[in-house]
Amino acid sequence: MIVMSLAEIADVVGGVAHGDAQVTAPASLDSRAVDAGGLFAALAGEHVDGHDYVDAAISNGAAAALTSRPVGDAPVVVVDDVTTALGLLARHVRDQLHTTVIAITGSQGKTSVKDLLTQVLAPSGPTVSPVGSYNNELGVPLTVLRADLETTYLVVEMGARGLGHIASLCRIAPPDVAVVLNVGRAHVGEFGSPDVTAQAKGEIVDALTTEGTAVLNADDERVAAMAERTSGEVVTFGVGGDIALGEVRLDAAGEPHFTLSEVGTSVDVHVPQIGAHHALNAAAVAATALALGIDLTTVAARLDQAGARSPMRMARHVRGDGLVVIDDAYNANPESMAAALHALAGVDRDRMVAVLGEMLELGDASHAAHVEVGRLAAELGVDLVVAVGTGAAGIAEGAGERATAVDDVDDAVRVLSAWLTPADVVLVKASRDVRLERVTEALLEH
Repeated sequence: MIVMSLAEIADVVGGVAHGDAQVTAPASLDSRAVDAGGLFAALAGEHVDGHDYVDAAISNGAAAALTSRPVGDAPVVVVDDVTTALGLLARHVRDQLHTTVIAITGSQGKTSVKDLLTQVLAPSGPTVSPVGSYNNELGVPLTVLRADLETTYLVVEMGARGLGHIASLCRIAPPDVAVVLNVGRAHVGEFGSPDVTAQAKGEIVDALTTEGTAVLNADDERVAAMAERTSGEVVTFGVGGDIALGEVRLDAAGEPHFTLSEVGTSVDVHVPQIGAHHALNAAAVAATALALGIDLTTVAARLDQAGARSPMRMARHVRGDGLVVIDDAYNANPESMAAALHALAGVDRDRMVAVLGEMLELGDASHAAHVEVGRLAAELGVDLVVAVGTGAAGIAEGAGERATAVDDVDDAVRVLSAWLTPADVVLVKASRDVRLERVTEALLEH
């Protein structure tokens, strides 16, 4: 965050300053985690009103708060809408910086690619990227406001639940490089069809200037077609891309080894994370890094050290007795479910177990998509599929005799505790609202 007075912030966001303060640190939505000198954004939600925590934020070190009404004697900037004001403030900060903005979107894989890219870019210059999956109208401004005059690279995730969402985010953080990973079935219940999803995701490419670069998945026809939506440079990745992905081999830990090639250069690459899908993620990172002037050999060396950063995304845990638990419970859609199951099948253990919950926001296609996941688990030889909750009933149906359907997390843990041995590997995955990470926590506690 660049240093700003309360009066300067009020001028930028069209608010009214009450009191006087210097904001020297980023913004936060959490009064308990605000940085010293930071700005607390007091959101009034359905169940919790941030205005009730302004005094606590100030006590915890915040210099001031962004609010929709005065709060006692606290130094605040009062605005009509805190979310809109955050966006305006972030755009102002972005315009003051001499940094390269890399924006990433896609139906799945955004956070994994963001984490890999951050680790590849950081040795070349100070890099700011989202905490977790901050990718909406709050997450993008909060990420931008963590950047300062020393920041070389600013990486932002951009998610969407409808047309115009990404365009709005691009007005907050106009990208110099726009990365589109894929168009899948995530949120199809809201978008209506993959073609509408592609139209929405492509808004990130529309936002590029003629000096910008689009990094596109050559193997996804809807993404590849987005090249027509920009007059800037286009770099592709994938089996048929400018950065070409070779055959992927998994080692005993389920980690991918493969080659990446461009004209005249080919390098061997290893990503120390579970799942073959990280090979394509790495190709996207390599294409982005090359667009920023980092050579392929350097990219390969940095990817070899790029571990998992965000929680509940193919995070490998080993219990004291040797049981391996793969926690991928942050989110789920048909494509990411398939990738996770293939990753599970690549881990060399005695038996494979998949604990799977509902995939949300799939609309009319939901039941069929869950059945498809169950069938894939059976085809891959998963020894036990535990389908958790009524929304996951289709998974049990698809997996057939390999499946056990349970009502809730407690029932799942009871089944697993009676069945598992230390030589097994367990995958835990569902959409975020299911909170299936509770299974991981219970298994590791045991």
